[in-house]
Amino acid sequence: MAVVGLSATRCGGCGGDRCGGFDCDTLAGVDFRAEMRLWVQEISARARAANGAFLVVPQNGQELLSLDGEAGGPPAAAYGAAIDGVGREDLFYGYAGDDVATGAAETAYLQGFLDLAEANGVEALVTDYCSTPSKMDDSYVRNDARGYISFAADHRELDDLPSYPAEPFHATNDTITTLAQAQNFLYLLNASAFGSADAMVTALASTRYDLLIVDAYHDGTAPLSAAQVQALKLKAGGGGRLVIAYMSIGEAEDYRYYWQSAWRDDRPDWLGAENPDWPGNYKVEYWAPGWKALIAGDGGYLDRILAAGFDGIYLDLIDAFEHFEEISAP
Repeated sequence: MAVVGLSATRCGGCGGDRCGGFDCDTLAGVDFRAEMRLWVQEISARARAANGAFLVVPQNGQELLSLDGEAGGPPAAAYGAAIDGVGREDLFYGYAGDDVATGAAETAYLQGFLDLAEANGVEALVTDYCSTPSKMDDSYVRNDARGYISFAADHRELDDLPSYPAEPFHATNDTITTLAQAQNFLYLLNASAFGSADAMVTALASTRYDLLIVDAYHDGTAPLSAAQVQALKLKAGGGGRLVIAYMSIGEAEDYRYYWQSAWRDDRPDWLGAENPDWPGNYKVEYWAPGWKALIAGDGGYLDRILAAGFDGIYLDLIDAFEHFEEISAP
């Protein structure tokens, strides 16, 4: 059986079905959680060497916060020191479906890790997926009560400026220079509805969010300019804010500048199958030097984000370790 979207498999033992197109032998003995922690730490070290105030915020994969993967376990100190915040989706709404309350057991489980983060100086950023105003209000109030910064996204696609509430939760004109100062944020990944990057910048400039999480590439290939990033850092009504760039480090995306069309016929050893839930995204051996070079090597994705003047990065697919643990299980 061929890997979806790619021409060949390299699996030595299962024909590619189980190992997702990877060579089974290369997965043997890998500590997938430790490798993801190390990967985030390497990214953080490079970024902070260039900008000591640069923010690093991984999304999901909260089990990496402790050495044993339990909320009550010993903190993973080196990993915690490498990050400034931790993002988590679906804490109060969205886990079982958009605009659906997350079950009490799931919420309690996730809160345990977010509280572990907060107790160790790592800020919690929560994205709940809900569109009913009363549920959005509830999300903001409940997150605020626990000391989490939150955003109630009315679209799972993260492709709009929500019309409700009219102003961000706890909006001010204060200048924000640290995550601890932020009271709210906007998470916007798909900005195609705005038409152009300039139109998106203009729209966001009219808001008073303390923190913006945006894609560094408006259409996947054209990066935001340093001038556009600087414009995003100014709130409406005065004051400055933080602007951090989304970057996936656990999957490759075929709409990014680094993608090579030749990979469909002659793919790198670290590139696996297409994610059936997200067309255009491909599993990667995130610990492989070739993949790391594209993301955090000289002139790579991270360097481009730094050059554009972003205040930090929001790292996605941190939980890619779960996929490898699943396919490698006996």
